[in-house]
Amino acid sequence: MKHVVLLCDGMADYPLEQLNGKTPMAVAEKPNMNTLARFGMVGMVQTVADGFKPGSDVANLSVMGYDPKLYYTGRSPLEAASIGIKMSSTDIAMRCNLVTLSEEENYEDKTMVDYCADDISTAEAEEIVKSLKEAFDSEEFTYYSGVSYRHCLIWHHGAEDVGDLTPPHDISGRVVTEYLPNHPAAEKLLDMMKKSYDLLKDHPINQKRIARGLRPANSIWLWGNGKSAALPSFEEKNGLHGAVISAVDLIKGIGKLADMDVIEVEGATGYIDTNFTGKAQACIDALQNGSDFVYIHVEAPDECGHRFEIENKVKSLEIIDRDVLKPVLDFLDQQEADYKVMILPDHATPLALKTHVSDPIPFLIYQKSKAAEHPQITVFDEETAKTTGVFVDFGPGLLTQFLTY
Repeated sequence: MKHVVLLCDGMADYPLEQLNGKTPMAVAEKPNMNTLARFGMVGMVQTVADGFKPGSDVANLSVMGYDPKLYYTGRSPLEAASIGIKMSSTDIAMRCNLVTLSEEENYEDKTMVDYCADDISTAEAEEIVKSLKEAFDSEEFTYYSGVSYRHCLIWHHGAEDVGDLTPPHDISGRVVTEYLPNHPAAEKLLDMMKKSYDLLKDHPINQKRIARGLRPANSIWLWGNGKSAALPSFEEKNGLHGAVISAVDLIKGIGKLADMDVIEVEGATGYIDTNFTGKAQACIDALQNGSDFVYIHVEAPDECGHRFEIENKVKSLEIIDRDVLKPVLDFLDQQEADYKVMILPDHATPLALKTHVSDPIPFLIYQKSKAAEHPQITVFDEETAKTTGVFVDFGPGLLTQFLTY
């Protein structure tokens, strides 16, 4: 039995006037998802438990069957695992975004113009992180380069409680004043953030980006703090040899901590220009090479949600259906063995809000040998999923339901 999970990050949404009162899931041309929904099981699941912020960290842990109440220590420790950082028990990992802030003289008066500095390339970001390392690395702080705008700071013997640190994608277009670190233990973090602006505003990389009409990565933004994380082996826990396919360090880190195969795909960017067909082929290769369970994570719908890119969010779902799901289904249908597929977002990223919410999200589970038509289900979307009456209130329990369906 082969098992495939297609995780479309941030796919769920709210009805939009611009889409005639419908959601991107409802209007997107996705015949393969719709067919699986009609012949499988459709319902709603609560992936973000009470007391947790609606992030991809908590939600993907849940979908993979790991209870965040037991295993979640923060977002950045998961990303640090992907980068290969060996954290000690006294280390605190922090996500370091390269962002674009406005040019007001006082740091407190600046606006979050862009949480990802116009999708800065990894090569450009590496040069900027080198400058950060030269300026700030010490016995107390160490910077590590990641992918695109996503990087990591390790705070050796750092404070566990630094108050609430706000994700920059939650405050797009807002003045940062009330979102800056204000806990006494975070004073050094805020100081580095302020100094980073002076360091980076005239950086050669940024001068070149401005000349090309791109936004500069003129500041760091620190958030997602936490202590080192550990997860039980996915294979020992579920009896399946698993693999993870993703462009982002967060999901790769979960895979590494769970002793799953982490498959790199050339051209996987996390955006709508990602190598969709490459992800499909990577899944097929993994299934042929002994994986029983493949988790394909596609970031593009979430990024479109954060940017209020309505057309691109719809388009991303259509591309996923055509270029990822269809080739995988074609391969599975050619095999003699039975198979299961589960498709869902990790959380909703409503375009109107440009950030995540904790609402229950739709899922579908399909098993070839148990396919039975439900004529009333013609589309896989939020409203259809609500009408079935199927509701999973414990997110980590959905994987068990999938494996035992």
